[in-house]
Amino acid sequence: MVVIRLARSGAKKRPFFNMVVADSRNRRDGRFVERIGFYNPVAAANEAGLVVNAERLAYWQSQGAQLSPTAARLVKGLAKKAA
Repeated sequence: MVVIRLARSGAKKRPFFNMVVADSRNRRDGRFVERIGFYNPVAAANEAGLVVNAERLAYWQSQGAQLSPTAARLVKGLAKKAA
């Protein structure tokens, strides 16, 4: 199954997450198909905390990709903020 989830990167105590499309059998930070955005939980007020390519997200969902619970929460919050 293809899943859209967060892959952690960044330094210790400074997390940074890439939103990736990956096979569910691969490791969290392992091989992925495509990077469709990022999430920075410790972003400053003037920096972007969450950026998602909505076009690619819609494409992958139309192909049957499932959002992980955390990714779904972030996308839902982004859609709510945009509206």
